[in-house]
Amino acid sequence: MEAPRGKTLGYTALALTAFAANSLLCRRALGHTALDPASFSTIRLVAGAAVLVALTRATRRGEKTLGGSWGPACLLFLYAVPFSFAYVSLSAGTGALILFGAVQATMLAAALVSGERPHIVQWTGLAIALSGLVYLTMPGLTAPSRAGSALMIVAGMAWGFYSLRGRHAANAVAETAGNFVRAVPLAVAVSVLAAPHATWSGEGAILAALSGAIASGLGYVVWFAALSGLTATSAASVQLAVPVIAAAGGVVFLAEPLTLRLTLAAILILGGVGLALTRTGPRRLPPHPAAGPASGSPAP
Repeated sequence: MEAPRGKTLGYTALALTAFAANSLLCRRALGHTALDPASFSTIRLVAGAAVLVALTRATRRGEKTLGGSWGPACLLFLYAVPFSFAYVSLSAGTGALILFGAVQATMLAAALVSGERPHIVQWTGLAIALSGLVYLTMPGLTAPSRAGSALMIVAGMAWGFYSLRGRHAANAVAETAGNFVRAVPLAVAVSVLAAPHATWSGEGAILAALSGAIASGLGYVVWFAALSGLTATSAASVQLAVPVIAAAGGVVFLAEPLTLRLTLAAILILGGVGLALTRTGPRRLPPHPAAGPASGSPAP
């Protein structure tokens, strides 16, 4: 059953804000402290798991505490760890462009395969939003590292599939908690392998914990709640607004300059997202005569 539209919009706004905050925390920790990416990923997932397990125990007394499964947990791991390592060799603008491009491509491809056909208005909105994202990040682009680009593409694809699988979670908190708990040993294994190159920073550890507990763990729960009322096309579209929100956060919290380019890009991206969301009932391919009724969900 889909959430009411007002709740969906509210959940979506909160989730996108959390994602933007997560981006700011990650950029600060990996770019300005001595914390290595493997340790950041592990602390992030441990903190997220701890908060989510506590939340499920407080709200589901007498019921099964954890949900999730190893499939989504592996997708979560394949997002979080490559994301951190990619930012070692990629600029923030390059990484954001590659990540959200991969997310959008993955979710739209899954939607098309499942029979969802966005309206021309949605395609137009997507094109406008993507052009704004390119306009915002292109000035900071340098020749990207092939290894970093590949890692960020993996992260984007993993997040796209993780979002699609989470659209029909029976209980977002329990599902997310279980996925975080299962992803922790995978991240710890990476930290063990990377131990010879590990570095430590108290500030970085705090930022990683905030990223995992609040911006990631709780943010993903809200995102799951929003996904129940979004089509795959809309879910892909709205995430293009995250770099703009993160850039605005940089202006407010990191004293970054507010430029004309940033303002124009924000208008393009947010305007395109708004246009893409004006049509909430995408067309679907009619079922093949021998195939029976078409599925009602674009999730794989």
